[in-house]
Amino acid sequence: MNKFKLFTASLLLVSGIFAQKTVTVSNSSDFERKAEIVEVKACCIKSCIITKSVVLKNEKGEEVPYQLTYNDKKEIQGLIFQADVKARSKVIYTLTEGTPSPVKAKTSGRFVPERKDDFAWENDFAAYRMYGPALAKENPSNGVDFWAKCTDELVVDQRYQDELQNGKSYHIDWGKGMDFYKVGHALGCGGVAPYVGDSLWVGNQYDSYKVLENGPLRTVFQLTYNSFKVGSEFYKETITITATAGSLLNKAEVTFSGKSQKMKLATGIFLHDDKGIITQKAENGIVCYAENSFTELKKEPCGRNYVGVVAPGKEVQKKNAHAFILTNYTPGTAMTYYFGAGWSKWKYPTAADWFKAVYEFAVKTKNPLKVTIK
Repeated sequence: MNKFKLFTASLLLVSGIFAQKTVTVSNSSDFERKAEIVEVKACCIKSCIITKSVVLKNEKGEEVPYQLTYNDKKEIQGLIFQADVKARSKVIYTLTEGTPSPVKAKTSGRFVPERKDDFAWENDFAAYRMYGPALAKENPSNGVDFWAKCTDELVVDQRYQDELQNGKSYHIDWGKGMDFYKVGHALGCGGVAPYVGDSLWVGNQYDSYKVLENGPLRTVFQLTYNSFKVGSEFYKETITITATAGSLLNKAEVTFSGKSQKMKLATGIFLHDDKGIITQKAENGIVCYAENSFTELKKEPCGRNYVGVVAPGKEVQKKNAHAFILTNYTPGTAMTYYFGAGWSKWKYPTAADWFKAVYEFAVKTKNPLKVTIK
């Protein structure tokens, strides 16, 4: 049975006399921003009493769930919540003294030792996994696997339990989605690899992991690949992935450390049979793909699956059953990009719907909602 994590958040900040705060969230874009994560920094709300907690409410007086954020020293940095703001508009939220209600988790991530060291995570849009040490002899990749969902509930734990204990394969849709996506030794739905000597150097399994945050509205974790082979050299890859509630794509921050001074990174999509539809806006660093999906067990049609990548760079290539964005890169620095996948049976009936959503997502990342505190 799927177990929802319930969190009761209490905001403990610096001493002082509590005063009500208003949080104004402004949208300067030409389309509505729904359920988008915004952040209130702790330094902006210093008036909370250290032993008190706060409740966040919208303009209708309804309570809004939030998640506290912390630094490496476990000190509170602020809070995040989901905001709905119409195009060219603003909304006002209020922070008042009180005890917040429990928050139902919309994101989650964990190491899965019972399934060959997978690292799996999800939000209310989709679920994913990347491959760990126990798969080393099966030629895995550092690519991303996609698990389709048709529910905003968390499903990963239940799927592993059904697969490993209850005789219910996650390759079959039991009502909330399924695993039909194949990665192989490829980038999957948004992996990243060096592109050197006109070759794509896909990696293998990760060596270690670290969970930095784990819900209810944002999950952040880090995977490390100690021996990433590129030609005759080896690099260390560190990738930090952030999944947030209401977000179409995951955020990834990747660093390759090695001898070379410069190279190119390819952020891409595995094209499988290459019979799908590719669309791109190279000038904006966007590439999307839509293809027919088939069940792994019976090879029956099961809708359409979609992939989207947003990365720095204006060059898109199609090679070796991949479509990828090339980014000029200096080893030792961090590159940020976004990736994710979707399904025609959940939120995006057509490829056009998915492509539009990815394009709007790219606009959002360049034009974040503005937050002001009074």
